[in-house]
Amino acid sequence: MTGRNLNFKHRVAVVGAGLTLFRRRLQETPQEMAWLAAKQALDEAGLTLKDIDCVVIGSAPDAFDGVHMKGEYLAEGAGGIHKPVVRVYVGGATGVFVPIAAWWHVASGLCKRVLAVAEEKMSHSAKPHPQYVFRYIWDPIVEKPLNPNLLWIFAMEMHRYMYKCNVKKEDIALVSVKNKRNACGHPSAQLCDPNIKVEDVLNSEVLVWPVNRLDVSPVSDGAAALVLAAEEEARKITDTPVWVKGIGWTLDTTHWTNRDLAYPEYVRRAAEMAYRMAGIDNPRKQIDVAEPYDPFDYKELHHMEGLGLAKKCEAPLLTKEGVTQRDGDLPINPSGGLLGVGNPIAAAGLMKVAEIFWQVRGEAGARQVKKPVYTGLAQAWGDLMQAGTVIVLGV
Repeated sequence: MTGRNLNFKHRVAVVGAGLTLFRRRLQETPQEMAWLAAKQALDEAGLTLKDIDCVVIGSAPDAFDGVHMKGEYLAEGAGGIHKPVVRVYVGGATGVFVPIAAWWHVASGLCKRVLAVAEEKMSHSAKPHPQYVFRYIWDPIVEKPLNPNLLWIFAMEMHRYMYKCNVKKEDIALVSVKNKRNACGHPSAQLCDPNIKVEDVLNSEVLVWPVNRLDVSPVSDGAAALVLAAEEEARKITDTPVWVKGIGWTLDTTHWTNRDLAYPEYVRRAAEMAYRMAGIDNPRKQIDVAEPYDPFDYKELHHMEGLGLAKKCEAPLLTKEGVTQRDGDLPINPSGGLLGVGNPIAAAGLMKVAEIFWQVRGEAGARQVKKPVYTGLAQAWGDLMQAGTVIVLGV
């Protein structure tokens, strides 16, 4: 299913953002993490909970936090007291779907100011590893007998991409090196490494060939938040609103065995929807900075191509030539992405939207790209090559 022909009453802006630390184990409860991010976003916008009309919550599987009905569980910590609260969930794509859902609350006229919060405390399920949560997602007839896990599946996808595009592991490892170095400018980062080299990635433990440990983002706890507002409210709140220019989403079939794993069709369709709304017909030239979803290093390359920021099989070359560096022509994941900052599933995508918000405002600090930023993009992906979510922000 792909959304089409969106009609809306109000122009929508992001006016504040907040982010907790991303760490392997945080002491804070999920509600406390949600509130820390929400409070930072409210403070940045100069608002309090009394100014918020509606709350949108995003969180991935209930099992990650070890609780049932996680939306209700998080509502109070996310500021949802005596207010309408909605929880959205599309796996890893949740983090970008949260501001999309917040957008339609405002654009429709239902709410004037919305607090959007995404949280994940993966350490609760890390016994021995969050991978074990996913043992229940497989088709019981055609998939479960194979005893698959996510690394198993994405190793096949990475292998197919390498084969079809004639890409070497050394070229893919450059993404991990770039992002872990970029993370050293991020105050929330979990895996900053200013000295990492391609050889370190290649020599790290093989998990499922061709995936090495340093090809993969870490298990993380963390939360992120945004405040979105209708145009008349946004102009009262700030002199530098960042407008939501385009949104897109796709929900494809759960069957991953009947598609070419070398190209993310689910991202292409979501991106085309967002680009139509934003009036973008040449994303390679019109997008100044992008934060594509990078739970594995090859996925940054994969998603760049699905987003139209590179031609098919071209992303490794752009990376190798330095185009995607923070000071390059098309900075990709200048924050450090999930590989460097961390990957608390639902919060990870919202972190990327917050990063684009700060980049457009010129407030990203050490992570600010060298070129002027007028338009930026964040993207997330969920389930088994199934869900794609894209948002375009700009001046």
